[in-house]
Amino acid sequence: MSFRLLCCRRHAALLNQLTALLHRASLTNNAKVAQFCHSSLARSECRALQYNKHGDPSQVIHLENAELGPVGANEILVKMLAAPVNPSDINMIQGTYAILPDLPATGGNEGVGEVIEVGHQVKTLTPGDWVIPKDAGLGTWRTAAVLSEDDLLSIPNNIPLLAAATLGVNPCTAYRMLTDFENLKPGDTVIQNAANSGVGQAVIQIAAARGISTINVIRDRPEFTQLSDRLKAIGATHVIKEETLRRPEMKELFKTCPKPTLALNGVGGKSATELLRHLQVGGSMVTYGGMAKQPVTVPVSALIFKDVKVRGFWVTQWKKDQSHDGSAFRNMLDELCSLIQQEKLTAPACIKMHFEDYQKSLHAAMQPFTSAKHVLIM
Repeated sequence: MSFRLLCCRRHAALLNQLTALLHRASLTNNAKVAQFCHSSLARSECRALQYNKHGDPSQVIHLENAELGPVGANEILVKMLAAPVNPSDINMIQGTYAILPDLPATGGNEGVGEVIEVGHQVKTLTPGDWVIPKDAGLGTWRTAAVLSEDDLLSIPNNIPLLAAATLGVNPCTAYRMLTDFENLKPGDTVIQNAANSGVGQAVIQIAAARGISTINVIRDRPEFTQLSDRLKAIGATHVIKEETLRRPEMKELFKTCPKPTLALNGVGGKSATELLRHLQVGGSMVTYGGMAKQPVTVPVSALIFKDVKVRGFWVTQWKKDQSHDGSAFRNMLDELCSLIQQEKLTAPACIKMHFEDYQKSLHAAMQPFTSAKHVLIM
């Protein structure tokens, strides 16, 4: 073989190798460009449960594509992870809640998301952080959102997802009612109705962590024993039926614990009146809900001879009152998250639902006295 022919063959081989390398590089670059384009497209919009008018949630809520704007200097791109469907969400869509967002609106007041990107002036959050809304009306029923830093609070990203998604309303309500109305000490007693609700379950666990006994009232039902056992497993001291409040058994119960200084009412009607009957002199009844849709009737004797205090609580208003100084809110969240990390506070009974199955969750949330909270998983 001539020297010239050998050089030509080697040159051809090198040229083929170079061509192959360039081809592979081109494919890689195209893939990166395609990936970048896909990422940019995915981040330019989200899926959201929106409504343009108030009414029956099953009729006015629709799953829509929503545009995501650019991330501003003080803004955060948040990927929503999970958001519950609460009664207050339903009332807001119906137009009957005390505060209503401007229409069109995105549903959902509570949930947890992950920070994906932050603006260059954001000081308190970094990518990977978990965040919850600071206030109601943020619109959590969506897959992503660009939000102001001031609208969000960080929480640990190593707590269970369901506990994080349901942290901002029920546990906060329970915490404040156990803290702000009576100076409760270990050994004291709290009585509550709606004990199997999200608030009720949080009350049981926070009170148990503080050494406070709870008398937990629930409606009679075929699975009463199973529900009673479940509430006792998370720290309930006593679980009784509503009918028991009017029976002599209460005298026997109070041989094992002092009469309550605090009553928590989430039902209204006769149930609230019965709670009042068992309060200590000078005690407080705090109403935070009215599932029975009946007025609270206060006997004159309870006011005159027992000097009971009848109060109301709305966690949304409490949050607004703290807007000038967020330290109380921050301290409360830190304590609640610490209880979660110690496994002393768990999420209420929840049913995970795919985001696209929102209609089932809306229907469930509209049923009275539901025992499990639906949580949309994005």
